[in-house]
Amino acid sequence: MLFRKISALIEDHLKSGTEKILLVDGARQVGKTYIIRYVGQQLFQNFIEVNMVEDSLGSRLFANTKTVEDFYLQVSMLAGDRMKERENTLIFIDEIQAYPHLLTLLKFLAQDGRFTYIASGSLLGITLAETPSIPMGSIRKVRMFPLDFEEFLFANGMNDLVIASMRKKFERLESLDQAMHDKIMDLFRKYLLVGGLPDAVNSYLAEKNIQRVREIQREIHDYYAADASRYDEERKLQIRRVYDLIPSNMENKKKRVVAKDIEGKKGKTFADYQDEFEYLISAGIALHVQAVSNPVFPLIESAGKNLLKLYLNDVGILSGILYGNNIRAILDDVRSVNLGAVYETVVATELAAHGHRLFYYDNRSKGEVDYLVDDYDSLSVAPIEVKSGRDYTIHSALNSFVKNEDYHIKRGYVLSNEREVSVKGKIVYLPIYYIMFFQN
Repeated sequence: MLFRKISALIEDHLKSGTEKILLVDGARQVGKTYIIRYVGQQLFQNFIEVNMVEDSLGSRLFANTKTVEDFYLQVSMLAGDRMKERENTLIFIDEIQAYPHLLTLLKFLAQDGRFTYIASGSLLGITLAETPSIPMGSIRKVRMFPLDFEEFLFANGMNDLVIASMRKKFERLESLDQAMHDKIMDLFRKYLLVGGLPDAVNSYLAEKNIQRVREIQREIHDYYAADASRYDEERKLQIRRVYDLIPSNMENKKKRVVAKDIEGKKGKTFADYQDEFEYLISAGIALHVQAVSNPVFPLIESAGKNLLKLYLNDVGILSGILYGNNIRAILDDVRSVNLGAVYETVVATELAAHGHRLFYYDNRSKGEVDYLVDDYDSLSVAPIEVKSGRDYTIHSALNSFVKNEDYHIKRGYVLSNEREVSVKGKIVYLPIYYIMFFQN
């Protein structure tokens, strides 16, 4: 079984006795159902799972369930013999977005308190926004992502002792020894190929067959692109067009979404595609990075809406699109191949999985810095520059950024393939894999 850090959060919540219902959001195929089922079956003698998408396509028992009593009646038809006491009965409402009215019902189920509940779904941001009565105060919503690099290390045999040792070295700004660096870099490059989608990781661990891994990634990518069932055909096509443009945008110098390129129509603006962006972001299949020209803490107060970058939610999907079954470009670190898009994507996925909102610095005269994150310890901003090549010490925009006294920058970071950790002025040079410790 794959180790997932969110399992501890789920377990703690279910053991806490709180009346709030945990609602796990996230893209499809990231492992929500599996991990909830695993934890739930470990903790509760009576585990009842109801998949609302399956119900909506079949018997539709819950289609018109509006009261607590009706909900219990429908559940009893499926698993009445397992409906015991709150302490030993967990009802798992999976794919709850299929019936938005059940989100409102969560409030009353929580108040009734007859059983313990947990729910999961995708597109919950959009669904909640369209729900007439949002169950605020009755739910705790958390987002689940594909496996991050730390979880990938565990999947490949690393243990707590090794990870804890690496974390200490990161905190002390110390380098790994050469042998350990080579081992972690080898696994990091394999992570760039495999990514963090559980089916792809399990396939890689079992077979070590890149063609099979790529097949799984293509299937999921195609599924993501096609899954916009809530919209009409025109909106579906536009969503797919925006999604399909993400890899090619990554190959451009600016990497931004250009509104007029989406349909090839002049005069189109970001406002014309607000629903499309919202769908991709809320579905968890794209990560958005907002532009900031005045980087003051907290960054959300000065974020722009019209200079947007979108990244795929999984680096393995991107590397498959860009390089197919040819793994040498990444594993051999071929000089002629620019891995900038892949490195920037993996940093975006790591930061997002660790709770950071994503921003980048944009200044017409001084250039761009790849990422900005809020530094809550110093109440300032931490800039991050990502380098895939050997010119990792060249970063004029970052130099200007950290020198600007108006920004009050305490420390900036450059991530690259280099093993040695070093500090030059306000800039810290780190190996790329240390991004796994940038926790919010």
